[in-house]
Amino acid sequence: MRFETRAIHDGQEADSKTGAVIVPVYQTSTYRQEAIGRHKGYEYSRTGNPTRNALEIVLASLEEGRYGLAFASGVAATSAVFGLLKKGDHIVCGDDIYGGTYRLLEKVFKKWGLSTSYADVDNLKSFQKTIRKNTKLIWVETPTNPLLKIVDIRKVSRIARNKNILFAVDNTFASPYFQKPLLLGADIVVHSTTKYISGHSDIIGGAVVLNNQELYEQLKYYQNATGAVPGPWDAWLVLRGIKTLAVRLKAHEENALYLAKYLSRHPKITRVYYPGLSSSENYLIAKKQMAGFSGMLSFELKGDRRKVDAFFANLKIFALAESLGGVESLISYPAAMTHSSIPREERIKRGITDNFIRVSVGIEDKFDLRDDLARALTFV
Repeated sequence: MRFETRAIHDGQEADSKTGAVIVPVYQTSTYRQEAIGRHKGYEYSRTGNPTRNALEIVLASLEEGRYGLAFASGVAATSAVFGLLKKGDHIVCGDDIYGGTYRLLEKVFKKWGLSTSYADVDNLKSFQKTIRKNTKLIWVETPTNPLLKIVDIRKVSRIARNKNILFAVDNTFASPYFQKPLLLGADIVVHSTTKYISGHSDIIGGAVVLNNQELYEQLKYYQNATGAVPGPWDAWLVLRGIKTLAVRLKAHEENALYLAKYLSRHPKITRVYYPGLSSSENYLIAKKQMAGFSGMLSFELKGDRRKVDAFFANLKIFALAESLGGVESLISYPAAMTHSSIPREERIKRGITDNFIRVSVGIEDKFDLRDDLARALTFV
């Protein structure tokens, strides 16, 4: 079956008791057992829940993987992958990443004895040069957050495979509709299901998808042992969101490309970051490994922080808010929001300047979105 059909049906058969076509919300903490050691597949909802199980099945299907695991947040899913490592291990991480991932690596796992080096995602040789004898994991986002750079997954996977290193890809910005890292050579795919997968800004969640049974069993053990699982209502909401993932992503992409072209011609914008622009240095790689360019874009505004504040203050449709991937358009200031955990000097070095703005383009009318940006830009 094709993507759209699997999104609606995989793991979501009609309820055997009632015939309900929608997976029920199994709002229970525990399950009655017929005898000691005899149960119907579920013992305790931290360990397993039928609603969550349905979600994990469809997540694996959409990513073309064998195993899926749902977590309480994207950060929890990321932590589970880092939890595969041990004291003394080394991670090579792409240098353009979500600030929360940077915080995990530098403020949490560093104290546990993991070390991290950052490779220039624009230069594949940087990944090779950054690898050490104790490197056990390469971690990248693509498209990256917030500069929308594209990492060649196939080429990095070859580097990892030649060194017997695990390779994980955060696929949150693309979603499985536009990109499938496992088919391109990644070992592990991670998502914040909070974003495009659920798509309605009403839950927090995460996911890990992979093919290796041994790694799956380790991650499954970690999931149960740490208890970072979504409740059944959150799992159900993600299932509901997944059903419209394909149609939503088409609309997100159409609007984002339209606005990226508009902003690239605007005199008060110095640069637009969107891999779907043919002028983008990442366009050819993105076109090769992605089925579409998704709904995220960034740009640099002419002027100082006062101009940025004036721009934000005069938006009516775009909401100044954290997060992304919902049906509504959101706009953020990474330097003080999503990437504030990265020291300013390091942010500037990585290209996250004080006039840098990130946009999650929603599925409203694209002309209304353009007019909202145009009106706010008159105050800059």
